[in-house]
Amino acid sequence: MPGQQIDVPSFTLNTGAKLPSVGLGCWMGYPGGGDDCENMAKTAIKLGYRHIDTAAGYGNEEHVGKAIRESDVPRSEIFLVTKLNNKDHGRVAEAFQESLDRLGCEYVDLYLMHWPQAQNPDGKILQPDQSPTYVETWQAMEKLLDTGKVKAIGVSNFSIKTLEVLLPQAKVVPAVNQVQLHPCLPSFDLLAYCAQKGIHVTAYSPLGRKDSPFFSDDTIKSISDKHGITIAQVLLSWGVQRGTSVIPKSVQEERLRSNFTTARSADDWTLAPDFIQQES
Repeated sequence: MPGQQIDVPSFTLNTGAKLPSVGLGCWMGYPGGGDDCENMAKTAIKLGYRHIDTAAGYGNEEHVGKAIRESDVPRSEIFLVTKLNNKDHGRVAEAFQESLDRLGCEYVDLYLMHWPQAQNPDGKILQPDQSPTYVETWQAMEKLLDTGKVKAIGVSNFSIKTLEVLLPQAKVVPAVNQVQLHPCLPSFDLLAYCAQKGIHVTAYSPLGRKDSPFFSDDTIKSISDKHGITIAQVLLSWGVQRGTSVIPKSVQEERLRSNFTTARSADDWTLAPDFIQQES
């Protein structure tokens, strides 16, 4: 049975594509995840998720792709994101095709450079001026657009400094910059810079990392109690209301459902101004 049809708010990328505001992050906290990742993705799609994020480095593209193929939801309705591994900066076309083969899909909606840092096949980190530089890697990624197998390209973990090096030498402005964002890492300057350049920002780890202090924070708990929502919904709504898409992860169906309803409830209430307002 196809997944539920829910009117989830979306953000429009500089390509014109619509990116659902709440997606599923498929980093399991460790490489792989196998059946757990596959079942998580299948459950999320059943609940209505249409934005799925994985990466070559996560070691679970095969399972994410299987979940999508077996979901009975048309491929065109799912916004699929994957990422280039650091060791593959010098072989972009080959690495992309390998990701596509593992996913078992004809195309991906967004392909990201996972980090602005290349490694050699042995894992040694290259210096910024060593080839392939991240500018050279980006230029190779631009060529993928001509294949029709990727709809948009973007970056991940890029700072203002690295973007200022990249953009003057890029023919294509990244559609997305995916970075870690949450109330303890709001990155106001980076968010403003990306908005000025027409780059959408996706927040990973929007609930914090393992043993996140947010779930025992008095301010966040007071907002949660006031509005009768979960602490996770407070954090995710904070992200969505400031114009970023968010990609939380959970293997628990009830939490997947609760996280996803954030997208439907974000317009129903307003966070405390002192919690959401940006720094001047």
